Amino acid sequence: MRNLFNGGTDTLLMKIIVHGGAWAIPDDAVEDHLKGVTRAVKRGLEEKNAFDAVEAAINTMEDDPTFDAGYGSFLNQNGEIELDAIMAENSRFGAVAGVNRIKNPISLAKKILADNEVNFIIGRGAEEYAEKNGISLCDSKELILERELKRWKKIKKENKKPREFFHDTVGAVALDKYRTIVAGTSTGGTPNKIPGRVGDTPLFGAGCYADSSVGASATGYGESIMRVLLTRTVADLYKKMELKQACKEALSALKDIGGYGGVITLDVKGNFGYSFNTPRMACAFNEGNKIKFFV
Repeated sequence: MRNLFNGGTDTLLMKIIVHGGAWAIPDDAVEDHLKGVTRAVKRGLEEKNAFDAVEAAINTMEDDPTFDAGYGSFLNQNGEIELDAIMAENSRFGAVAGVNRIKNPISLAKKILADNEVNFIIGRGAEEYAEKNGISLCDSKELILERELKRWKKIKKENKKPREFFHDTVGAVALDKYRTIVAGTSTGGTPNKIPGRVGDTPLFGAGCYADSSVGASATGYGESIMRVLLTRTVADLYKKMELKQACKEALSALKDIGGYGGVITLDVKGNFGYSFNTPRMACAFNEGNKIKFFV
């Protein structure tokens, strides 16, 4: 790991880590995932503070049909899009759930984070809040990708749940020169989910967490991640051990209850951590001016 300080001065380099989902990513989808998370890191590094960096990185993945967030998200049992997102900083958060006319739900979560009167808004109320706060609504059909419509029709025809484990939830954690840590997560949920179903993503301490020392974003099977409060568990373990080990221990707790997924983390010292128990997880981060990635 490079020294957090550039040339020994007290000027922090922007640090950012992103994930594009932990699951059994097929070989023919690996390249798109690597390109997607790399673009997200590059876009985030163009910003001057951690809030904007996380928003920009996640916007990039929400707009990328490779991932299950924003455009290209999975459809629920009714063939509709339902999106969830959260942004967190210094033990505060803004979250949104069950929206289908918001192109970039992480941007709405960021607006809510800045509002001292509310933390979490769902459905139609969230969309009304978006309009009042300068975020325009789109037609929900604009977010539906033909690939996902075909998947939904196939599920309906076969009349059974998908056998494959899909989870392209996206997330990012950034640290800026002000030593502010911001984390964010955005998802379209699981294929053919029950309408109104909300997973771990918008829940503070489950799908996303950030305090003054560490930030984390999770991905995977939401029902299990909620049970172990995965990202908060990472933060609590970090008080006792190195960040990378904290990630491994938290994933062990997830595995103990039969859960699958992954987590990315970043601390105030600029150290990255990540762990996953699925075959693959799309991830990218910067070390100085270089971007490292894997899947």
